[in-house]
Order: sequence, then structure tokens, then C-alpha cells
Amino acid sequence: MLTRSLASAVCIFGLLVSSGAGAQDRPGGDTKATEKGDKGDKDKPPADKPVTLDQGGDASGAAEPTAGSYQVQLKGLEQRVNELKERIFRSKARLNLLKETVLHGVIAGSRAVITHKNDMGSSFRLIKLVYAVDGAQIYAKADDSGSLDEKREFEIFNGSIVPGNHTISVQMIFRGHGYGIFSYLKGYKFTVRSSHTFTAGEGRQTGITVKAYEKGNITTELKDRPAVKFDVNLFASGGVVAGGGK
Repeated sequence: MLTRSLASAVCIFGLLVSSGAGAQDRPGGDTKATEKGDKGDKDKPPADKPVTLDQGGDASGAAEPTAGSYQVQLKGLEQRVNELKERIFRSKARLNLLKETVLHGVIAGSRAVITHKNDMGSSFRLIKLVYAVDGAQIYAKADDSGSLDEKREFEIFNGSIVPGNHTISVQMIFRGHGYGIFSYLKGYKFTVRSSHTFTAGEGRQTGITVKAYEKGNITTELKDRPAVKFDVNLFASGGVVAGGGK
């Protein structure tokens, strides 16, 4: 009976050992399966990432204009405007040159010199002086202080002129001047107007001296004394060619 009990104990022990070994084999198998699964995941190709679009862009990849591109366009426009201004300036300069040529005879080379000369006596003081050529005013001055009268001779005009006939007109206003018993003369004004036609020769210089003087004698009334005389001379490279006067 003891032998039978020992045999039963050995069998039970063997069964326990067999069941423990089987439990250890099963976890080992799961580990290998897990590792195999991980390795399989690693071998899979990565999933495609979603495509995102930048703000302000589109799927075609075209970019909208930036502040830099606008600046470049602005500079180009400014350059074209400056070029246009330069062309207008050159055109105006050519037009002014043409006007000077046509109106003042630059091509022909004619020239006129107009000189004012005051030979009036001390009883008259020049207070206003106006000159015009062909109706266009070239000089005008009014001065009651006496400075205009003190300039006894000075140049009115010196410049180019179209060859041909021209008319020079002059107006002079004098105020009476005196002291003591003749101080009443300050209340009088004397106006003189005169004109003269002259011919400007082509390629020559015409000199016109306009002289204010007193005509008559001591018995001539003051209002009849102021007068104007025109002395005209033509000049060439060799000197005076001809002269005339009024």
C-alpha cells in the first residue's frame, strides 16, 4: 500500500512539472508573435501626408503680387513720367528758339539799339517814360522823385529784330520845375508823344537815338517847348553806312 501511495505522488508531481513548462512556452510564443507584428508594421510604407495650401495661394502654385512687385511697377511708371517731362521740356525749348528766330530775326542777323537822351532844360523834370516798337511796349517807368530825370542818356533796347520797316513810339511826361517866383511851375505837366518809322537792314545794326529837347526860344511858351527828335543810323562791320533823322 505504501508503494502505491509513492507511485501516486510521483505521478502528481510529474503532472505539475508538465503544466509549468507549458505555461512558460505560451508567453514565449506570444512575444515572438508581437515582435513579428511590430516588424511587419515597420516594413509597411509610410502613409501619404495630407497636402496643405498656403494662405493666399492656390493648388496651381501661382503667387499673388507682393509689395516688392508693386514698388518695381511704381518706379517704372515714375521713370516713364520723367522721360515724358524731359521730352516736353525739349519741345518747349525748340519752340521758344523758333519763336525767337521768327519774331526777332535771329537768322537774318538784324539788330536794333534804341537810346534815350534827355536834353530838356532845368524847367522840366521827366517823371514818366514809355517806349514801344510796332505797338509792343518795350520800356515803361514812372518816377516822381527825380531819379528818372537825372539819367540823361541810357539804353532802352538792344537786341535782334526782323529786317524791314518798324515803328517806334515814345511818350514822355514832364513836370514843371522851378524855385522862388517860378515855383508855380511844379503844378504843370507837359506830355509829349511822337513816333518814327525806320528800316532795319538785313545783316546790319540799326541805331536809333530818341532825343527830348526844347524847341523855340525864350519867347516860346513852356507848353510848346517840349519836343522829340529821332536820329537813325545803320551800321555794318565797317562802321556807319547811312544816317537819317527826324
